[in-house]
Amino acid sequence: MILGSNGAGKSTIIKSILGLVKPSRGSILFEGEHELTALAPHQIHKLGISWVPEGRQLWGTLTVYDNLRMGGFIEADDAKISQRIGEMLERFPRLAERRDQVAGSLSGGEQQMVALARALVSGPKLILMDEPSLGLAPIVIRDVFELVKEINASGISILMVEQNVRQALKVAKWAYLLEVGRVVENGPSDEIANNESVREIFLGGRH
Repeated sequence: MILGSNGAGKSTIIKSILGLVKPSRGSILFEGEHELTALAPHQIHKLGISWVPEGRQLWGTLTVYDNLRMGGFIEADDAKISQRIGEMLERFPRLAERRDQVAGSLSGGEQQMVALARALVSGPKLILMDEPSLGLAPIVIRDVFELVKEINASGISILMVEQNVRQALKVAKWAYLLEVGRVVENGPSDEIANNESVREIFLGGRH
C-alpha cells in the first residue's frame, strides 16, 4: 500500500509501473528481471500486471460481459477468456445477474466489481489499484476491501493507492509513506498505522 497526501506522487508511481509515465531516472524491476521502464504498456500487461484505475474507467455503453472481455484483450485463446469470464461471473453473482446490462447504468459498487473482475480476466500476477473506494458509500467500501483481501489470499499480489487509510491499513500487509516523490517511511501495515506522523496526518490525530 502507498500512503501520501495529494500531489505526493502516488498515482505517478502506478502510472510509471504501467509504462504510462517514463521516469527521468532509476529502474522498475518486476520479478527481479523485467526492466519495466524499457517496455511499452502492452508488453508490461503481458507480463501479468493489471490495473484497476481511479474512477473505474469502464466502457459505459458496453455490457458488463463486453467490459469483462476487454480485460482479456491480450489473450489469443478465446476459450481461455470465456472460461475466466465464467469464473468471474461465478465469483461475482451480482455481475452474472447484470451481464447483459450496460456498465454505465450500474451503481458505483457494481462498477467497481466490474473493474476488479476485468483486471482478473487477464490472469494477473500483480494488480495495481488506484483509489478503489473513491466515490463509494461506506457499506460498499467495506465490501470492496473484503474483495481485495480475497483476491490477495488467492495468491495475486496487490499494490494499492488509497485515501481511505484506516480501512486500507486493515487489509494491507506492508505500507509505504510517500512525501513529494520520496519514500520517508515503510514497514508492516500495523507498525505504520501506529506511526505518530501517519496517525496525525491520516487517521485523525493521536490516540
